[in-house]
Amino acid sequence: MIVGSGLAAWTLVREFRKLDAQTPITLITRDNGDFYSKPMLSNALSSGKTAAQLVSATSAAMAQQLGVTVMAKTDVTAIDPVAYSVTTALGPVTYSRLVLALGADPVRLPLQGDAADRVISVNDLQDYATFRAQLEGAKRVTVIGAGLIGCEFANDLVQAGYEVDVIDPGTHPLGRLLPLEAGQQMQQALAHAGVRFHFGNSVQAVLAAPQGLQVELANGQRLASDLVLSAVGLRPRIALAKAAGLQTARGIVVNRQLQTSQTDIYALGDVAEVEGLLLPYVMPMMQSARTLAAHLAGQPATLRYPAMPVVVKTPAMPVVVSPPLANAQGSWQVNAFSDGVDARFVGLDGTLLGFALAGKATGQKTVLQKSLPAVLA
Repeated sequence: MIVGSGLAAWTLVREFRKLDAQTPITLITRDNGDFYSKPMLSNALSSGKTAAQLVSATSAAMAQQLGVTVMAKTDVTAIDPVAYSVTTALGPVTYSRLVLALGADPVRLPLQGDAADRVISVNDLQDYATFRAQLEGAKRVTVIGAGLIGCEFANDLVQAGYEVDVIDPGTHPLGRLLPLEAGQQMQQALAHAGVRFHFGNSVQAVLAAPQGLQVELANGQRLASDLVLSAVGLRPRIALAKAAGLQTARGIVVNRQLQTSQTDIYALGDVAEVEGLLLPYVMPMMQSARTLAAHLAGQPATLRYPAMPVVVKTPAMPVVVSPPLANAQGSWQVNAFSDGVDARFVGLDGTLLGFALAGKATGQKTVLQKSLPAVLA
């Protein structure tokens, strides 16, 4: 049994079916279970994609193709690890082995103002449909957060013809991933495309106005806006696992076989924390899904993460980044030129531990990736 129907869940099904065509699979999901690529949500607008057009296969088609029983529009409200069952609105459902692919919720900032509840996030296909609907007739969009998702949306929105303001308390875009020089080049490129950045600032309140919204910043400035999009991070959905007695930290704690602290319960994707690592990106999810599929099929398998650079979808300034681990000792060595930045994080012994490439320097990705140590050996 798999709870969830995002990219992690369906990738696991596909990988498992390559190894085992017979074992029954039940997939329980609170949405309709259609298959789509979540990373496309932040750059689909300028290409005119609707939510329906992002669906690459319906739930029914996936179920037929992969031999899966899908329980759509069904919430799982509790897990009983002793009885090997989950509680749903349709009654209890038993499992032999359970995979939690629950995903993550957008972080919500405690904003003030009579229109604070009109701030939206885009975290799934339904959110994207809402986002598209609310953009009808809009001209000005405020994006809260200049991280990876915030910058991708900002680039996509200006490319689609909207006025965009981005608010962030940091000093430059992708502040947690990029050294200053690379961030500044990205900022310049996005600003040239039309994005207005407000760094060293934060949103305090969102107020209703006769025409649209007023976004009040910490410095007292007010921005007129038609739509406010929050992109300040994700928080793994651990409540269900925690209530069932599973070990949790920032995510659901799993071992290198994706196994939780309870026998025959596993976690996968954005919700899984492996040796302290929460990596909400596609490549770690793919590695995890293959490992778990092999383990569930009875094959020996241990999760390993190779170096997995992240491609930032900002056409105004292409960026590829493979950040050093949080405890890495070393320093950035930065070579900035007119149309790109080659930044390398070098350890105390001269070993390459990470990189951030912008513009034309992204062509170095493949060469540098080969020199990086594994994220999880």
